[in-house]
Amino acid sequence: MIEVNRQGEVWVFAEQEAGALSDVPLELLSKGRELADTLNVPLGCLLLGENVRDLAPTLGQHGADKVYLVEHPLLKQYQTLSYAKAICQLIEKHKPQIVIYGATVMGRDLAPRIASEEKCGLTADCTDLQIGDHDIPRTGEHFENLLHQIRPAFGGNIIATIVNPDRWPQMATVREGVMRLPEADPGRSAAVVEESVDLTPELLALTIRQHERRARSVNLKASRIIVAGGAGVGSRDNFKLIWELANALGGAAAGSRAAVDAGWIDHDHQVGQTGTTVRPALYIACGVSGAIQHLAGMQESAKIVAINNDPEAPIFSVAHYAIHGDLNEVLPRLIKAVKARGEE
Repeated sequence: MIEVNRQGEVWVFAEQEAGALSDVPLELLSKGRELADTLNVPLGCLLLGENVRDLAPTLGQHGADKVYLVEHPLLKQYQTLSYAKAICQLIEKHKPQIVIYGATVMGRDLAPRIASEEKCGLTADCTDLQIGDHDIPRTGEHFENLLHQIRPAFGGNIIATIVNPDRWPQMATVREGVMRLPEADPGRSAAVVEESVDLTPELLALTIRQHERRARSVNLKASRIIVAGGAGVGSRDNFKLIWELANALGGAAAGSRAAVDAGWIDHDHQVGQTGTTVRPALYIACGVSGAIQHLAGMQESAKIVAINNDPEAPIFSVAHYAIHGDLNEVLPRLIKAVKARGEE
């Protein structure tokens, strides 16, 4: 465990694959920028790989003050031990106070290893991060400017705020899509800090002979209109109405976890805590009860239309327009109206 450094920087792990950044580190930079400005400290990015220097300007344009660049042949492809050892060496050298990672396959694998090595805490799958104070009534201790790590807990039935007063760095993984993707500022740049790390071939526990990645069948995050079905749709046959309305509107079809678990729609289309977080211009929820796990993934949509035959359904609490009725009657009328308007 490194000593607590209350003037330490805020860091974001800039996950890249095959020399390409996903949206995840750029989303994290928007929140990292907010945290760093609140603490009045620099915002740094950890960029690891081989021949990845060209990614540094993008990180600067999206808010980073510094890019800690580590280029090494053993970092060409992600493996847990080599990446963890490199990042631990940087943490011990520079002593940041906060390090955040995306709650991706890579982030969920990497962050726990680093937390274990540094003997510090880690909060997984956060949906928000804030800076605030914390009191311990039992001891009378008062802590200022701690990272409040906010995430659903107990199956999504409550929202927990987790703090880490004295075992730093404070670390968290953040769910994809919950932070807004900032616009690039072409006039902004980051200082590139070249770092060397001590890595040996023994750290590579396996040899990667071939790497394949299946592209998602739908990009819900980029969809301006989403029509989602929940358990209330009732059957795979009824779910065809969801697809028909989505196609008529030129949008994307989606589903709650219940709909995905029932096999009515593929997991790539799942919205919610264990799916994708979306912010479309229009979100139509059909037969979705509105459990907190689903609301976490769509409640920031610009306009929400909810269709449900239960007047007490929680989805109505976030809906801008509520339609109380049988979706098997409502959806055909909506589809007919949309198609008629398109023919005008």
